[in-house]
Amino acid sequence: MTDQPPQSGREPGRETRYTVYRVSEPPGAAPSGAQTGAPRVAAPLMPRPRSTRSRAARRRRLLVRRLVAVGVLLVLVGAVAGTAWAVLGGDGGKAGGGGAGDGGAAAGQPSPAASAGAGGVAASSPTPSPTPEASAPAAPTVIEIGWVGDTTPGSKYGLPPDNGRALFASTKSRLRRPDLMIANLEGTYSTAGPSKCDGQDSSLCYAFQAPPSYVEALPWAGIDLVNIANNHSYDYLPRGFDQTIAALKGAGVEYAGRPHEVTVTEVDGVRVAVVAFSPYSWNPSVNDIPGAETLVAKAAKQADVVVVLVHAGAEGADKIHTPSGPESAFGEARGDSRAFAHACIDAGADLVLGSGPHVIRGIERYNDRLIAYSLGNFAGWGNFGTGGNLSLSGLLTVKLDARGRIYGGRWLSLLISGQGVPSIDGGHTSANLVRQLSAADFPKTYKLDSTGRFETALGRASD
Repeated sequence: MTDQPPQSGREPGRETRYTVYRVSEPPGAAPSGAQTGAPRVAAPLMPRPRSTRSRAARRRRLLVRRLVAVGVLLVLVGAVAGTAWAVLGGDGGKAGGGGAGDGGAAAGQPSPAASAGAGGVAASSPTPSPTPEASAPAAPTVIEIGWVGDTTPGSKYGLPPDNGRALFASTKSRLRRPDLMIANLEGTYSTAGPSKCDGQDSSLCYAFQAPPSYVEALPWAGIDLVNIANNHSYDYLPRGFDQTIAALKGAGVEYAGRPHEVTVTEVDGVRVAVVAFSPYSWNPSVNDIPGAETLVAKAAKQADVVVVLVHAGAEGADKIHTPSGPESAFGEARGDSRAFAHACIDAGADLVLGSGPHVIRGIERYNDRLIAYSLGNFAGWGNFGTGGNLSLSGLLTVKLDARGRIYGGRWLSLLISGQGVPSIDGGHTSANLVRQLSAADFPKTYKLDSTGRFETALGRASD
């Protein structure tokens, strides 16, 4: 099934940059398009009648005999002609004293007879066929994928002005640059109704909601696809979740994170599959690594590039390092981020993009694929804690080709204001921190410069 994104909210022309396919199959179901019953067998070739075969064979034998006779005759004629040429040429040479000026063969030069082959025909070197010029291989198509962290559309703490656009006003120009821009959507686009916090202490439970009309701020800002695999997509229960999906579809914004589902987009001719995971029952589970490997392998069969979005890890201002082993928060099993990411890449993923800890974490280079464990919070009107590490954020862009090979990218440093609105940080604070975290936590990483840019050998070769 193909969902065509409508044009509402997008700048002219942007809606044509990618095509979306959605594939969802329950476990154990036959692949879509599969046929049941006996396989189709091609009919064997039937032999012709015997009498027809006999007449054809006789005609072939007669033709062969005639060709042999003609060949023998040509050889005899050639031999006679060669002999005559040799005799006449030799006499003329004696009469003229053998001089070149008298018509004889020039000294040191073979006569035509001497150069003749077995049939008296002069031998000559074959003229080599011209070698066609080798055309230079076409340069691979390189696309750019962008990722930002937790994005809350609204909450009891307030709604962002201008129908939600105020959240993205300072970063809109950067969000529109990547070919495919992805954000982690934490919350719902839904109307008033029951929530997960009903009957609970409101100081300990957070439910995020904005009117469905606010969804138009996402394509206006340049966000093409959102991750719905997180703890806030069900804040307003199945009703709110379904309304959010309907709102996203209406705005032409794609999403990833429903069970057994692979979202495939086509960007400049490169097919990109996106799958998403969290610790929660309404999403594919980050705690089920074999299940994740199966879904990623399924995605890899459908696309050139596979992107995994994962909501995992402990939370807090001090959780900036990526530990080895499982993590937990508030009594929840939040996954083993490293083991999960490595397994996904081994199963066919090219990018693993993380969220969840509310702070930035390092970048790992694993089997020449990129894992960004967390970009921290991104945008939320009045609902984020800020200060110190909690105010640091980033916009990560990665350039890669249809084989998933990474050419380079950038970690653009952002600062989150007390109101929860991101802006570009000219001091590159978070880029410098992520450089330190990456070097401290992982054996291999990508070397970011002082502004957050990085380039691989492929990127340098393509310059």
